Amino acid sequence: MISARFLPLVLKQLTRRRVRTALTLLGVATSMFLFSAVQAMQSGVREATTESSKETTLVVYRQNRYCPFTSRLPQHYEQRIAAISGVTGVVPIQILVSNCRASLDVVTFRGVPAEQAEGVFRKSLRIEEGSLDAWLARSDAALLGKTLAQRRGLKVGDNFQAASVTVTVAGIIDSDREQDHNVAYVHLPFLQQSAGLRKLGLVTQFNVTVDDPARFEEVAKAIDAEFASDTDPTSTSSEQAFVARAAQDIIRVVEFTNYLGWACLLAVLALVANAIVLSVQDRVKEHAVLQTLGYKPAMIGQLVVTEGLLVGVLGGLLGTGLAAGALAWRTMSLTTEGLSISVRSDPWIILTGLGISALLGIVAGLVPAWQASRRQIVDCFRAV
Repeated sequence: MISARFLPLVLKQLTRRRVRTALTLLGVATSMFLFSAVQAMQSGVREATTESSKETTLVVYRQNRYCPFTSRLPQHYEQRIAAISGVTGVVPIQILVSNCRASLDVVTFRGVPAEQAEGVFRKSLRIEEGSLDAWLARSDAALLGKTLAQRRGLKVGDNFQAASVTVTVAGIIDSDREQDHNVAYVHLPFLQQSAGLRKLGLVTQFNVTVDDPARFEEVAKAIDAEFASDTDPTSTSSEQAFVARAAQDIIRVVEFTNYLGWACLLAVLALVANAIVLSVQDRVKEHAVLQTLGYKPAMIGQLVVTEGLLVGVLGGLLGTGLAAGALAWRTMSLTTEGLSISVRSDPWIILTGLGISALLGIVAGLVPAWQASRRQIVDCFRAV
């Protein structure tokens, strides 16, 4: 790195061609914006589908069904599941979604029994506004996930309608569980009798708590074996595995965007390299003067590399900052089959974007720096 006293000289080089520098920064910022957005989507997929060694919840679904509209299990399965060795809790859940297809704005209702709400909510949810008592007091009350409330601009006391269901917001919740961010928890009988369902005695799935994560597979097999000969056989897996299976179309699309991320990085490299090459060609005479004043060829090369570094850092800072701000302002979730994958930036994505843009800026400046440092004084003056 060059000494700090040479930075004014580098900045002067950058501002000499202001339009060209501004356009280069805009191009780098746009590419890093897209790159950061791609990284945010991939981070959301990893968070929603990566299984944890501490996870103790299994999802029991109707065999060969992935959409909430087609998964129907008798609610009385609850007692038979609870009797299986290793099971410490069973919660029947009815799910209703406003759109079963992939979408950025889906409302997912989850109906749970009021008598089990204390155990369900106290264990995994944090009520940030409103209260559980307010939810218990009204049959049409809903506890909204933080992401859903932000996206719809809802607050405690508001009424809202989706999928032919009208509810009153009794609280806003936060959770460490990815699938709780974009849902509305309502009373199970209320949802079963809603206009969109009218199916008392049927639920979409059971959430099963296991006493030991090491017994996950054993308990899952025991549950499926229990109902293998029933009219409605089951398929049991961890929540993350279920999300990975049900949302595989979205996951494949997000995986494909990885190529878009690489293309963005190549665009950054090309933009910075092109700007630096043009800048160096314009300053042949100036480099001759610098050498006459005693600047070593290596120092001239370092000045050029620093110029590329600054363009990369400034463009990266602008692009990653705008991406983080946009994702924080417009909370988004990729939702399919009632399962959500949040798209949001985090400090690691911002730091990664800045680091990569800085590295690309340095790499882009290496070739023009090498050319500038090898040019002799006489050749410089002849080129003028």
